[in-house]
Amino acid sequence: MTVDPNQHDVFVLRQKIKLVINQYEFFLPDGDGPGEPICFVEQKRFKFKEDIRFYLDEAKTTELLRIKARQRFDPRATYDITDEAGTKIGEISKVFGASLLRSTFRISDANGQELFISTEKKLWVALIRRAIGFIPYVENVADWLPIPYHFVFKRGDEVLGENTRQLGKLRDVYTIDVSADSPRTIDRRLVLALAVGQDALQAR
Repeated sequence: MTVDPNQHDVFVLRQKIKLVINQYEFFLPDGDGPGEPICFVEQKRFKFKEDIRFYLDEAKTTELLRIKARQRFDPRATYDITDEAGTKIGEISKVFGASLLRSTFRISDANGQELFISTEKKLWVALIRRAIGFIPYVENVADWLPIPYHFVFKRGDEVLGENTRQLGKLRDVYTIDVSADSPRTIDRRLVLALAVGQDALQAR
């Protein structure tokens, strides 16, 4: 059964452990854990431009979304998000200056108009994460340390949702909650794309 992301507000994203490519699965939460998977994601490795595909199942029979970089190896890169027909539905771009202190992303509609900003919730946590990355040997296991990786989605001063990394997991697991956007002004497909981008596009 196909699930329409725009009918839901809370999602669980789990990274699958693979050596060559990044793979992820989205679930709708079921109690304290993930329920049935609703979306399978695969990042194409060894590409000159980032290319991330979203499918309705692991067999990859039906494509739901795609994230594709416009530029090569550009810290200010903009990524186009397209639907199953190849129609552009939005953009993700990293805000380079702000991201020097804490990772910040701008999410825009198909015309490039800003919809909301996603940034690490706490500055001090972001600074600690960056400092650990410069410590010899420790940097190699930084992702395994119990350091929160928590993003908040905001439109001006209005909080629309959050993306929170679950601690104590052997692989990256995130809970994405946009319940605060009760009128559903944000296309949930953009939320799914952003959640994957905040992990995959930072090589986490």
